[in-house]
Amino acid sequence: MRYYSISEAAAKFNIPKSTLRYYEKKGLLPLIERDEVGRRLFSKDQISLLETVICLKNTHMPISGIKQYIDWVVEGDNTINQRLEMMKNHKKSVLAEISLMTESLKGIDFKIDRYTKHIIDREEGE
Repeated sequence: MRYYSISEAAAKFNIPKSTLRYYEKKGLLPLIERDEVGRRLFSKDQISLLETVICLKNTHMPISGIKQYIDWVVEGDNTINQRLEMMKNHKKSVLAEISLMTESLKGIDFKIDRYTKHIIDREEGE
């Protein structure tokens, strides 16, 4: 089985090694294996789990929510219903945030247009 070092895992996701250590400390990366000198070894399954953790973090799920999700993953198939419900609820939150950001972007575009017009008008007046 191929294992990734902490440096390789960090590079793969373009995150600092300290973030991986933090995630492990918070219980988001359970069952990390270690080599004979104590270095972390990331299996293909751990890399896949890390990808999920990063996805949830990037979509603003709190660490406590990610931890709950990971705990359910570790518990096994008997928690699939809870995981599905969590993902559905999280998707609703993400879509609501996207909607809010899209609306807010209209305000930013309005300001950009306004300032651009002001600069053009000022330059034409000179």
